[in-house]
Order: sequence, then structure tokens, then C-alpha cells
Amino acid sequence: MRLSRISFVFRRVLKSFRELLWTHILTSGTMAMTLFIFGGFLLIQQNLHGLLKGWGSQIQIFAYLENRLTAAEVEPLVNRLRGYPEVESVRFVSQGEAWENFKKSLGSQSGVLEGLSADILPASLEIALKAAYRNHDSLAGVAQRLRTEKDISEVEYPEEWMARFSLLVLGIQWAKWILGGFLFMATLLIVGNTVKLAILARREEIEIMQLVGAPAGLIKTPFVIEGMIQGLLGASLSLLFLWLLFLFLSSQLPFTLGVLTDRAQLRFLEPESLALLLFLGWAMGAVGSLLSLRRFLQRW
Repeated sequence: MRLSRISFVFRRVLKSFRELLWTHILTSGTMAMTLFIFGGFLLIQQNLHGLLKGWGSQIQIFAYLENRLTAAEVEPLVNRLRGYPEVESVRFVSQGEAWENFKKSLGSQSGVLEGLSADILPASLEIALKAAYRNHDSLAGVAQRLRTEKDISEVEYPEEWMARFSLLVLGIQWAKWILGGFLFMATLLIVGNTVKLAILARREEIEIMQLVGAPAGLIKTPFVIEGMIQGLLGASLSLLFLWLLFLFLSSQLPFTLGVLTDRAQLRFLEPESLALLLFLGWAMGAVGSLLSLRRFLQRW
């Protein structure tokens, strides 16, 4: 495109924003709302994955031993379990240590244990898995193998919690795309209607350009650029609101509940997600404009 045509296109874009400023602001705001909701799902999903990864490093399998086992019999069992390819470490917890840990967990209520002995609690093994195996399937597989060991009476691990949390992450991932799809379609319609208003406002100018033989690309390009600008503006606004919401929630979340131990666990959107939101805004503006131009100008 020659320099004169480029200058003409941008003059028309600026003229449109001056004459239909509030219409463009409304459209950008609508796209910002759509991308804000979609970005919110991305933010939740990203932090849930981070929490799952962080909690996964703390998840252990507890194997309770038979009371008849002596210290000499425990050592071969520990060495055998350390040979499992999934196992990172095995720690032996004696009955006395288990009793002391139990008393500490009760805190000021530990007085209820008076008269009882440490023998009521079994000795156990705390088994941590390697990072690559800290998932539901690997935990279940190792637990099943441990149950076949004759010196182990019972095996426990957070099976139900892991399954539910993984299901929650999957549900948010699907909701992000399903709800996002409906919102994107609605936004495309709004962008298309904005383009129609801009076409009607410049109908006489467009008719004159058609009569003098102006190429279709020269007529359509300003509207497409307007849509792209609206999309990028909407995406930028959505990121600004997401950042403000993130700052507010990260300072107000009840960390005392134990869900999070450190604010540093929370993360804002990764660069890939930021780029995705900007691209989606740009694409929505461009595609909405092109579709509306194609249908409207054909009927015209």
C-alpha cells in the first residue's frame, strides 16, 4: 500500500474515533469484560496448578507397620522400599515419635491423653515420591504395591483429596473455554454492530469511493484497523483490572486458614497468558470487523 493510501486510512480511523468515540469506548469495554472473565479463569487455573504442584511436594504416603516388627526387621523393609523407582525418601517414625507428634498436634488439649501409653500408636514409614510421580495415578500405584508388603498393616494417602482437586482444575479448564466461547461470540456480534454504525455514519463517503473506483481493500481497511485497536484497548483494560484484582485478593486472602502459607505462592499471569489475552483481543476486533463488513457491504 502506497504512503498516500496509508495516510488516508489512518486519517479515516482518527476521524471515526473522534465522531463515534463513545461507541468505540463501549465496544472496547465489552471486549474488556469478556477478556477479564476469561483471564480470571486463566488466573485461577494457573494458581491452582501452582498450589497442586506445591502441595504435591508435601504429599506423603503413610505406611503403618505391624506391631510385632523389631528395629532389625524394619531396616530391610526400608531399604526395599527405597528401591522403588518412584520413591524419593523413606523415613521411619517410631511409636514414641508418633506419640510426641500426636501430643503436639493437640496442643493445650493434650491433657486428654493422660493415662495412655505410646503403644496405642503404630510405628510408621513416611514415604515421599519423586517429583515426576507426584500425581494421583502414581500415588495409587505405589500405595497398592505397599499393601502387598506383609510387614505393612495399613497404607494411607490423600487419595480423595487428590482426585477432587484434580477434578476441580479440570472443571475450571473446561469452564474457561465453554463460557469463554459464548462470551467471544457475543462480543463478535457487538463488534460487528459497531462496524455497521461506523459504515452507516460514513455511507455517503463510501458510496463516493465506490463510484470513483476505490478498491475494496481501501474501503475495508480502516474499519478492520478500528476493530484491532478496540480489541487491543479492551485486552489492555482487562489486564489492568485483573492486576488490580490480583493485588487486592493477594492482600486480603485468609492465609490463616492454612490454604496458603505464603503470599509468594500466588502468581499473576505468565507472559504466555498475557500474550494470549492481547492476541484474543486483537483477533476479536479484526474478525468481528471482517465478518460484519463482508455481510453488510454485500447486502448494500
